[in-house]
Amino acid sequence: MTRPSRPAPRRPIARREPKAPPAEPRLILLNKPFDVLTQFNDDQGRATLKDFVPVPGVYPAGRLDRDSEGLLLLTNDGQLQARIADPRHKLAKTYWVQVEGEPTAEQLQQLRDGVALNDGPTLPAEARPLDEPALWPRTPPVRFRKSIPTCWLELVIREGRNRQVRRMTAAVGLPTLRLVRVRIGPWALDGLQPGEWREEPAILK
Repeated sequence: MTRPSRPAPRRPIARREPKAPPAEPRLILLNKPFDVLTQFNDDQGRATLKDFVPVPGVYPAGRLDRDSEGLLLLTNDGQLQARIADPRHKLAKTYWVQVEGEPTAEQLQQLRDGVALNDGPTLPAEARPLDEPALWPRTPPVRFRKSIPTCWLELVIREGRNRQVRRMTAAVGLPTLRLVRVRIGPWALDGLQPGEWREEPAILK
């Protein structure tokens, strides 16, 4: 007499865990101080964004040199980061630049026309003399040469090459002493002091 075969045990149905909803887009405006790296970690113990922005999941949209100051945008939104940082979108970036020397009309026109650099000519920029702006004192202070005057310029570019503003002013004979970014597209410092940040809607029209 044959025994009836037992039905095979049923495998438990794997339950799919519900996907976590996407994080809300965030945009942080930071006034990056002088001598701070535009990254969150450094194995040499130098100052980084981690010392100023206690917001998880955000990363810089573009860069700002360690020896430059001013507006830096951070976001957790990859598409927004690309639109801000990618030079193809030609988002205007405004800098206040303290240079060594007094610019001539010819030097200003060179900046406006585009400057020949070792990686090719720059796009035309907006350049104009600027009355000394009411900025925070830099720490450490800028080293001046008593025999050479200085001047402030406002420079607006739509590229993002490495150390571009410094190279542009040097190429026309006006070395940069201090560089402060005050605006990126529609976003501006608007009273932020070094190390301070605020959050704004993550929208780029």
